[in-house]
Amino acid sequence: MSLNWSLKELYPSFESQEFKIDMDKLTNKINEVNEWANEIVKDNNDILVKLEEYIKRYSKLTELISKIGAFIELSISVNTKDTEALRYSDIFEKKLTHMVEASTKVERYISTIDNIEHIIEKSELLKAHEYVLKSIVEQSKYLLSDKEESIIANMKNTGSNAWSKLKDNLISSLMVEIKENDEVKEYPLTVVLNMAEDKSEEVRKRAYEAEIASYKKVEEGVAAALNGIKGEVLTVCDFRGYKSPLEKTLLDSRMDEESLNAMLDAMKESLPVFRKYLRRKAEMLGHKNGLPFYDLYAPISNADMKFTYDEGAKFVVKNFRTFSDNLGDFAQKAIDNNWIDVEPREGKVGGAFCAGLHFIGESRILLNYGGSFGDVVTMAHELGHGFHGECLKNEAILNSEYPMPIAETASTFCETIIKKAAIKEANKDEALAILEAEICDCTQVIVDIYSRFLFEKSVFEARKESALTVSQIKELMLEAQREAYGDGLDQEYLHPYMWAWKPHYYDADYNYYNFPYAFGLLFAKGLYAEYLKKGESFTSEYERLLSITGKNKIADITKEVGIDIHNKEFWRNSLKTIEEDIEKFIELSK
Repeated sequence: MSLNWSLKELYPSFESQEFKIDMDKLTNKINEVNEWANEIVKDNNDILVKLEEYIKRYSKLTELISKIGAFIELSISVNTKDTEALRYSDIFEKKLTHMVEASTKVERYISTIDNIEHIIEKSELLKAHEYVLKSIVEQSKYLLSDKEESIIANMKNTGSNAWSKLKDNLISSLMVEIKENDEVKEYPLTVVLNMAEDKSEEVRKRAYEAEIASYKKVEEGVAAALNGIKGEVLTVCDFRGYKSPLEKTLLDSRMDEESLNAMLDAMKESLPVFRKYLRRKAEMLGHKNGLPFYDLYAPISNADMKFTYDEGAKFVVKNFRTFSDNLGDFAQKAIDNNWIDVEPREGKVGGAFCAGLHFIGESRILLNYGGSFGDVVTMAHELGHGFHGECLKNEAILNSEYPMPIAETASTFCETIIKKAAIKEANKDEALAILEAEICDCTQVIVDIYSRFLFEKSVFEARKESALTVSQIKELMLEAQREAYGDGLDQEYLHPYMWAWKPHYYDADYNYYNFPYAFGLLFAKGLYAEYLKKGESFTSEYERLLSITGKNKIADITKEVGIDIHNKEFWRNSLKTIEEDIEKFIELSK
């Protein structure tokens, strides 16, 4: 079993004929689309034919762009110093700017068509892409002139895209110095982050202190990247007429503010219960003033929950099968076919992600696997994303893009399966460890995510005035942590640099990539409750739900399973399931 993913299904290499042919093909296709766009906007004849042509052309173009883009991005993510990949990344992004003017023209033209619903009804192809066309009409009011759109796209390459690459490069090549037995050793940041789950408090504390000290080497560069990206976002949102970056995110997320506020209010109400858990964990680890940040992930029992990658993979597949063979088969296929890049190494980006490759009906998953039970859960989480893609495999490519909040549903659902199954076959010590790991993860997704939402909101507010200094950014991070964690954390040991390595703040197209995690967790908890009620019959309902996520608004998707996301009571009920786990944990821990 290879521990590195295979990208040969995309291209053999950057030097290969296949890659070079596709890069040339992309130029030709973009030129063709530009010529076609100039022609069709001249009159209102044959609108049905033009709309069908739009769907066909943009479907083919999207496939080609996705394939080339995925190969470049996946290559960089496992080696941020890959000079060929970085060179082609610039070339590729530049090519894409040449289609912006044409896309803007066509989208504006579509938005002016009278009785578009009537035209859609006459064609099977258009009916299948109804959501895509109606979204274009809805979003058209935020379009600028063709020239302005082209300028923004070109400027992004030397603006937010360049800042994002700089930040990735700084963080992925950051080496952390840790003193061990009178000798200073250097480790990649990803390895040091895994030390947060070590059994030894000394190791955890030393890793935390060394990690925080290491950011001094890159803080100015990373802060400049944050300022550059957030400044660009504010400027573009202002030009387009959005009230704020949050309004844009909600529109892109196919979610309304009423749903977001219902969820955030319920989360805020639940904070005291999470703080109670944090204080209890602190007591168990011998701390008097709440939990120090370095012990957030500390194991609280001596249960040896270590899994080699092979053991972890088998555990995941076996327990996925308790839900459905389709899910188990999918996980086995991903493992057997080298879709997963497993271990941390220098130059590889931190964290974990899943990239859906809809154009070949596959996924690629990046892990930084360290052998803990948490790493097994992360594997299940990312395979959940992959399974979401599997359920969308038969959808047209333009109907396969789903919004951020729903993106975390299948992944969180899969985590739940693994944790529930693990508790069943665990001894008392292990059961306590798993229950605590589950609550610890939920604390991250509710309390820490809430702090990240507050942080990002305050960064945007402050950035309207001027660029922020490193110390201002650190202070905003600390304020957000104090507000969210309260007396659950030891105020002497917070984490002023949580903005530095988290990738979620550094993509100008995806702002507020925090609340979708809370949405995914709480929606998945609601779905799991449905599964417990309905049993086996729920599995096909669940797969159908995932298959329609690319062509509906979120409230319409959730209605499919009888859930109203505008109702605070739904969010409260999902949070109650976590609160029950916390009470159970406190009881068991005594």
